Amino acid sequence: MPADHDTILTEISQMLRAVLPGIDPDEEITMDTSFRDDLEMESIDVISLAGRLQARYGDSVNFAQFVAGLDVDSLRALRVGELVGHISAALDGPPATVAQVAGQ
Repeated sequence: MPADHDTILTEISQMLRAVLPGIDPDEEITMDTSFRDDLEMESIDVISLAGRLQARYGDSVNFAQFVAGLDVDSLRALRVGELVGHISAALDGPPATVAQVAGQ
């Protein structure tokens, strides 16, 4: 059964609000929300998010491997939707590459 993007987005949004308590509760986190520019995530926040992803999805979703495949510019431009796509692909089958998730 394919992983539902809306459900994953909701779960990621909840994790991000836990990791970044300064997010305005009325601010919607969407597939286009960027980790750096919109959420202003720091390295320590990324590590905390990775731990929550591991706890929720287990080893099938390897966030460290996902971001390791990104170059510096892609990492800076990373959007929530790309992570949602990665999680969905990982839950549906063999791990996807960053290029597959980004639709390249």
